[in-house]
Amino acid sequence: MGNSIGFKEFQRELPAKAAPQERVAHNREFVGQYADTQLRQQSGRCMECGIPFCHAGCPLGNIIPEFNDAVYRQDWELAYQILSSTNNFPEFTGRICPAPCESACVLGIHAAPVAIEEIEKHIIETAFARGYVRPTAPVLKTGKSVAVVGSGPAGLAAAAQLVRAGHAVTVFERDDRPGGLLRYGIPDFKLDKWVIDRRLRLLEEDGVQFRCNTEVGRDLTAQDLTAQFDAVVLAGGALVPKDLPLPGRELPGIHFAMDYLTQHNRRVSGLPLSETEIQATGLDVVVIGSGDTGSDCVGTANRQQARSVMQFALMHQPTPERPHFEPWPHYPTAVFRTSTSHEEGCQRYWGINTKAFLSDDQGRLRALLVTDVTWETDVLGRRLAFTEIEGSEREIPCQLALLALGFASPRYEGLLQQLGVALDDRGNVRTPSDSDFLTSQPNVFVAGDMRRGQSLVVWAISEGREAARQVDLFLMGKTALPSKDTVGMFG
Repeated sequence: MGNSIGFKEFQRELPAKAAPQERVAHNREFVGQYADTQLRQQSGRCMECGIPFCHAGCPLGNIIPEFNDAVYRQDWELAYQILSSTNNFPEFTGRICPAPCESACVLGIHAAPVAIEEIEKHIIETAFARGYVRPTAPVLKTGKSVAVVGSGPAGLAAAAQLVRAGHAVTVFERDDRPGGLLRYGIPDFKLDKWVIDRRLRLLEEDGVQFRCNTEVGRDLTAQDLTAQFDAVVLAGGALVPKDLPLPGRELPGIHFAMDYLTQHNRRVSGLPLSETEIQATGLDVVVIGSGDTGSDCVGTANRQQARSVMQFALMHQPTPERPHFEPWPHYPTAVFRTSTSHEEGCQRYWGINTKAFLSDDQGRLRALLVTDVTWETDVLGRRLAFTEIEGSEREIPCQLALLALGFASPRYEGLLQQLGVALDDRGNVRTPSDSDFLTSQPNVFVAGDMRRGQSLVVWAISEGREAARQVDLFLMGKTALPSKDTVGMFG
């Protein structure tokens, strides 16, 4: 490494953020950039650890020590080449990834891990600024055509790799603009939409065609699609949200989190709203669910000037340290985390169970009926079952409840039903193994949340890349597209 003792000399630092009271006044990104000296120090913290577990911690297999060394030596073109050999969209993961690579960092065993995610973002932004990011599609084409259904991170990654292999790629998107969850789901203050549009322009220059406002299974039959293209990649995501079927669920003022976030994305972009308006302004807002989507709802409600914002979690409050059942280098899920949205104002409730939605005299949502709970755990501290605490039942004022409970499965009606693809016991599209992305239909492949269930953007990109490799192998009998297990420096 460029600085073999940097991890001793420098502490982990992150770029400065705008103050909470300043950033809630707008919907733009608010995380700053490292100064040049600070960036060099942070990249210099990467150790000569012998076995870089960060590789395995990253679903993409990013070659992290090597790009850290290139950043330290300020060889930006090499840093970009190394990073882009495994990751099609570092500008996305550098902003919204929970960084499982950092959880696997060897330095993190006894100190704060290397700031890998921020370094990744600086590499790609520097590469764009210096003109290193250019179209990569080959001049020679294969004559094969591939349809990608869905333009979220899995679909875009599959399209990027397939067009690089020389195939003609058409991406079908049911919404009016490409991007999927990246555009309609993740708030602008975490991922400005110009970042997506910049990458889409590059994909179009590479030859990827986007057909928006086209829902396969409704506007175009699945049979017509498979007849028109040599191969199809399903990347439509997990669209069926988990519900909370309690008394009063039908009351106005109760919405799925993604409906709320999608509408705010459209409002910020100046796009028309086709559904009933959902606004938190002046209301007591309760977000039910403690994950990233719930946190995004908190940040959005604060920007809409809600009167109060609360977030409910059924589980007990985690500890700041790794639990015994999630040791290093695994990514710890049961750890207490405070997001930037929580910093902006939120009352968090742990170990609370919602029992009913209560209405006022006009039939509108006015409160939630809740109880506190205790959890039975095993010897390792893992949760087994909860019990309500007697006498803890009470009402919490609420005029807007947002259900952020995750997603159950892809939507079966329409596309999947027409294709007749086999499903697994969770309702996801079944493939023979984790390394095989072919469905039960001969020329139909699947990637992302449709296959593995609700997951991370970085996993979706990885799935899209791996599925593209299998498609290329299927069409050509061989492939030069890299796998995360065999990637070379410039794959």
